[in-house]
Amino acid sequence: MLPWKRVLRPLAALLLTAAVATVPAATASAADAAPSSGWNDFSCKPSADHPRPVVLVHGTLGNSVDNWLSLAPYLEDRGYCVYSLDYGQLTGVPLFYGLGPIDKSAEQLSAFVDKVLAATGAAKADLVGHSQGGMMPRYYLKFLGGAAKVNALVGLAPDNHGATLSGFTNLLPYFPGASDLVKATTPGLADQIPGSDFLAGLNAGGDTVPGVHYTVIATKYDEVATPWQSQYLSGSDVHNVLLQDLCPLDLSEHVAIGLFDRIAFHEVANALDPPRATATTCASAFS
Repeated sequence: MLPWKRVLRPLAALLLTAAVATVPAATASAADAAPSSGWNDFSCKPSADHPRPVVLVHGTLGNSVDNWLSLAPYLEDRGYCVYSLDYGQLTGVPLFYGLGPIDKSAEQLSAFVDKVLAATGAAKADLVGHSQGGMMPRYYLKFLGGAAKVNALVGLAPDNHGATLSGFTNLLPYFPGASDLVKATTPGLADQIPGSDFLAGLNAGGDTVPGVHYTVIATKYDEVATPWQSQYLSGSDVHNVLLQDLCPLDLSEHVAIGLFDRIAFHEVANALDPPRATATTCASAFS
């Protein structure tokens, strides 16, 4: 190993330790203050500086609370009205959502966005999603009229072209009946396997729709939406970002980028408010 790599790895660990240290405070803040400060407070009115409400869309096996204990307060502190929903519930499976058919989950998102827009009086919303939550909204935008109601979609490690789980899904054909079992019991997982009918339909004719600003924030250490390059979108209004291009010391993988990575959060804030964007660097972990 090169000497400089021996130096950088301890520095990276120190950086991430410092960033994680901010999470307990943020978690307590969310639990104590969310209803009165904008997180799922339907009396919240967007400001002139941030005129669009932000809807947070959790990932597979996530939910509207646990996924956002850090990012929701982060955005609230910056003056946004913030909302999150549960979607893709399976009967008899509490807390762990995003498992139902993705087209039906997109219908739930559509209804929730309508509710948020009606409550806030805003013409459009911005969407921020993690993993499946960064990909599923594209169905809403493309097939359910969402493009007229959404200004921007920001995806944190979105599996836009499927999730191979570091190649694990490539083994399914070697186990007779495995693919059918996954589809029957957890259709939301089956929809995310590369080559699925759902993904083929979603990506046919292009990745994006006109009028929506797309941002993808990926990490090269992703072990779920792999290869990480498959997260990127193609289109005229797309900004694809690799986290390690912003901060080479950032070691976040698929889960961490959505749960507590303040470097990624800073880039989310930039995507939501481009005129006020500032450079995202390793120092953004402390901003």
